[in-house]
Amino acid sequence: MTTNAIDGSLWLTNAVQPERKTGNQILGKDDFLKILLAQLENQDPLNPMEDKDFIAQMASFSSLEQMMNIANLMQQWMQASSRDALLRYSEWIGKTVHWQDGETTMSAVVQSVMQKDGQVTLGLDNGTTIAADAVVKVEQKG
Repeated sequence: MTTNAIDGSLWLTNAVQPERKTGNQILGKDDFLKILLAQLENQDPLNPMEDKDFIAQMASFSSLEQMMNIANLMQQWMQASSRDALLRYSEWIGKTVHWQDGETTMSAVVQSVMQKDGQVTLGLDNGTTIAADAVVKVEQKG
């Protein structure tokens, strides 16, 4: 006697839904301009867009462009700032630095300055390395 069983992999709940890909999730100024041009090309010639609406859209476009310019400048500034940190901390070479290790204040002379993953570390004469932001006092060796 044969039974006709339904294969469980054919059930609708087990079906793999295709992943929808619609492109970039972030609209930039080029996308905004394309939308604006498409709107202008497809508007009703007997009922065109009001001047105030067009001016508002152009102001939005201008604001978007300025915000993107500011974001780019901030990114460049952050990169330059991280490079400058290494130079600023290099002035500590040969000087004694103090830092807290629990309840104890430790001190050593800075031998080298290193930067890794945006974090500046100091190589000390006692063989240890510490984060530059852990330093609580810097003094001339003497």
